[in-house]
Amino acid sequence: MKKRRNKFLDIRVQFFFICMAGFIGVALLAALAAWGLEHLGVNVPMFVWLLIFTLLLGSATAAGFSIAFFAPISRLSRAMKEVAGGNFRVHVETKSVFRDIRDSFDSFNLMVSELNATETLQTDFISNVSHEFKTPISAIEGYASLLQEHQQSPEEQAEYIDKILFNTRRLSALAGNILLLSKLDSQSIHPQRSRFRLDEQVRQCILALERKWTEKDVDFDVDLDSVDFTGYEGLLQHVWMNLIDNAVKFGPRGGLIRMRLIEEDGSVLFTIDNEGKSIPDEDKSRIFNKFYQGDSSHESEGNGLGLALVRKIVAIHGGEVWVEDPVNGGCRFAVRLPVEK
Repeated sequence: MKKRRNKFLDIRVQFFFICMAGFIGVALLAALAAWGLEHLGVNVPMFVWLLIFTLLLGSATAAGFSIAFFAPISRLSRAMKEVAGGNFRVHVETKSVFRDIRDSFDSFNLMVSELNATETLQTDFISNVSHEFKTPISAIEGYASLLQEHQQSPEEQAEYIDKILFNTRRLSALAGNILLLSKLDSQSIHPQRSRFRLDEQVRQCILALERKWTEKDVDFDVDLDSVDFTGYEGLLQHVWMNLIDNAVKFGPRGGLIRMRLIEEDGSVLFTIDNEGKSIPDEDKSRIFNKFYQGDSSHESEGNGLGLALVRKIVAIHGGEVWVEDPVNGGCRFAVRLPVEK
């Protein structure tokens, strides 16, 4: 909760009281000077003293305001010009007695910090996108060049074609994920909320990935409560598809995948476990970042966008997603979503 700002600290109120104090001070000093000289036999009109002390106090007040008010504003203006020129590492400090000026400096530093973070993310994003596109494109180019030589056996040609198709699908998935993330970040996508069976949607996603898990001879242990859920059906499908696909991809051949869907306390909890390697603690807080991959060699299929999509879509529904280590080993992803009654 924001603290209520003290209106007596407002710079306009302070300026008003300073001016009033100046007027009263001028009047008192003029009256005191006239009274003192009158007792000495010197008769000087009151307006002359008013004029003299007005000039003196006005000059002192102007000098004070120049140091306390205009000098920080001038420094802030120069810092803004540096930011406009692309320097997002500017940091300014002030010890001004005016609360408004200190707040302005704090807001400026916060703005520059956010701009710097945004620029870093943008640079990293471009670098990562370039790398993720370059890898499959290079593979496609290499296998296509080999096919042009017409020196391979039919079996080798079929293998090269499979490799080309694999990397083509990888490029397509990457482009689709980038586009969807971009739309979600810019809020340019406006899906309609609907009521549907969440457990049935999870089962449909399992069937949609049948080719992948049958190739690895993966078995399933599925126990899903019947849950009527109101949300963005099309977006949530990406969540289950990504989590199930990862469980298959990073689990062992012939392994077991366990899935649970439990409705409890006004929310629904989905968990999916595989028998693969657990995720190191230092990676658990970063695996939901864009393009982050625990496998830095990029030997496994993927582009580091699936879990970023999962977190974004879950957050849109007001839920949370996390990763943990099951008691019996392996890796577990959990999603909790609020349920509207």
